[in-house]
Amino acid sequence: MSSSEETPRIPFNRAAVTGREMEYMRAALARGHISGDGDFSRRCHEFLERELGVRKALLTTSGTHALEMAALLLEIGPGDEVIVPSFTFVSTANAFVLRGARPVFADIRPDTLNIDERSLEGLVTGATRAVVPVHYGGVGCEMDLIMEIASRRGLAVVEDNAHGLFGRYRGRYLGSFGSLAAQSFHETKNFTCGEGGALLINDPALVERAEIIREKGTDRSRFFRGQVDKYTWVDIGSSYLPSDMLAAYLWAQFESAALVQERRRRIWKRYYDELQDWAAGRGVRLPVIPGHCEQPFHLFYLLMPDEKERDGFIAHMKSRGILTVFHYLPLHLAPMGRRFGGRPGQCPVSEDVSRRLVRLPLFYDLSDDEQTAVIEAVIGYPD
Repeated sequence: MSSSEETPRIPFNRAAVTGREMEYMRAALARGHISGDGDFSRRCHEFLERELGVRKALLTTSGTHALEMAALLLEIGPGDEVIVPSFTFVSTANAFVLRGARPVFADIRPDTLNIDERSLEGLVTGATRAVVPVHYGGVGCEMDLIMEIASRRGLAVVEDNAHGLFGRYRGRYLGSFGSLAAQSFHETKNFTCGEGGALLINDPALVERAEIIREKGTDRSRFFRGQVDKYTWVDIGSSYLPSDMLAAYLWAQFESAALVQERRRRIWKRYYDELQDWAAGRGVRLPVIPGHCEQPFHLFYLLMPDEKERDGFIAHMKSRGILTVFHYLPLHLAPMGRRFGGRPGQCPVSEDVSRRLVRLPLFYDLSDDEQTAVIEAVIGYPD
């Protein structure tokens, strides 16, 4: 096996390091508070609330756990149905399946690869409790119609905004539409602490219970604010607090948010500008960003003409020491998805896109020379 096969010369992702991460982690150690909800956690909460205009933000141990908290807060249970796109990460469905709910798989739009809002009415039944739009690549779903349908049919909206921090839909930040929204700070995201997430709460009626669920079902947060003289077990819950060491790492990234976003914007735009002619000549489609959406430049993908071309392209890039990767396999065709009635042909756009999509390296410190190498390798396909 060659060295390029073992370790790519240019990886698909490198976790962002903006410069002050270790300094802040040492500061957390020096303060002697490295468990959850310390000073750096508070800074991160206030930053998200201020910047996004949400009622409450709570850091979690992962984006998955933020979704699980949403399912608990909405009291999702056996017999309930939750509409999710088939083209998404498993956590979008699993968070509700864990509570006994049945996922109902929706297809995606062929342009933005977001949930097809036009299909929602036909998927709603008397058992439907919630819809979970996933802002793929940080490009906003059509939230006007989704919110209108949800309001009319009495459904909760939980935004899976794992890709979309600082993305906007019609001028409004993603994560601020639904009663709840989940963020991810996994190492592949624009802002990271290795593993982490946040629950964004827009419904004020859910704030206090969210704090309780996140603190193992206790009213410990009220105790720390001096609202009660002792804390005790008052509800169901679990431990969803990340260490303040992780919050310190994340805070360094939030402080550099403008720098991170500008660098990612330049990388994304260069890919788009320099690959347009090649893509048009090869029958390859580049990402579609509607005019009313502002994306956070989370990922850059190519939609190849067919699966054979996609696989050939990945092999071509690998031979040049560059790691490119596909993305989601449709949930309705997964073994668990089939247990909930998933069948071939149920979500044809998801099935088609999954076979053809490939993502290019895009990360904060991708150098100009590295990006040049990626672009030259892309344009060199096929040999």
